Amino acid sequence: MTATATPAPPGPQPRTEPAAPPLRKTPARKRLIPYWLLLPGILWLVVFFAAPLVYQASTSLQTGSLEDGFKVTWHLATYWDALAEYWPQFVRSVAYAAVATVLCLLLGYPLAYLIALKAGRWRNVLMILVIAPFFTSFLIRTLAWKTILADGGPVVGALNALHVLDVTSALGITEGHRVLATPLAVVCGLTYNFLPFMVLPLYTSLERIDPRLHEAAGDLYARPVTTFRRVTFPLSMPGVVAGTLLTFIPAAGDYINAELLGSTDQKMIGNVIQSQFLRVLDYPTAAALSFILMAAILAMVTLYIRKSGTEDLV
Repeated sequence: MTATATPAPPGPQPRTEPAAPPLRKTPARKRLIPYWLLLPGILWLVVFFAAPLVYQASTSLQTGSLEDGFKVTWHLATYWDALAEYWPQFVRSVAYAAVATVLCLLLGYPLAYLIALKAGRWRNVLMILVIAPFFTSFLIRTLAWKTILADGGPVVGALNALHVLDVTSALGITEGHRVLATPLAVVCGLTYNFLPFMVLPLYTSLERIDPRLHEAAGDLYARPVTTFRRVTFPLSMPGVVAGTLLTFIPAAGDYINAELLGSTDQKMIGNVIQSQFLRVLDYPTAAALSFILMAAILAMVTLYIRKSGTEDLV
């Protein structure tokens, strides 16, 4: 007998999916493309950052003189001797940089808030005014402050007339009826020169805040102060952290402001490093001071980022 095929039952038949094509392996060349793109940046960091850092590390462990030559003797006592001799300059640098950072935050936050949320069509003009100091040399800007704070200038005359300098002299930040060659002059120079580094990150964070969040806070009968405290400031914290870091780190290592606006009593650690490298020619001590400053700043920055709860910025 011949077998007969069973007819298919009426109704829709299940549709069979076509077999997926076999996965093709990515060629080795394509897998290496991201690494080739990173290569120029890596080479740049190796040549201009890692190599000088290693050289400075070896210099800090050397002994000798410029006449007899320096040799690596693993003299770790250089670090302790440098710190024991120049710790006042370290403390002064951190104090000046911290005060300047706080002043930059107090001055820069309202300015960034105004530009980001209230300026309207004047936003671009105000941003240009913030960036405009970068078009001038850092040295010239600092020399300008030396003219502004001159003893016979209108600023000092106004401060004397208002008896402000009597108060600042009692606090120990000025001397008599003058501002130059005092801690106040150095802090003013640092604050002015690094203020844009605070304003720009703050503006970026504030500009990204959704305006509907402020509207929602108003709909919930929140006062403007409450809206700022509960909505605006928390959302701008990445800008606050970035701005304080961009201000504090270069300010702590600066030496131009203390050199031009201060006296020998206001020298910062940057002045000591510059002097050890270029005048005293004590390269091991200068290199050791540089590494101590870098390690101290790195430790403070790490602790600050962890305490502020913004580890994602690292």
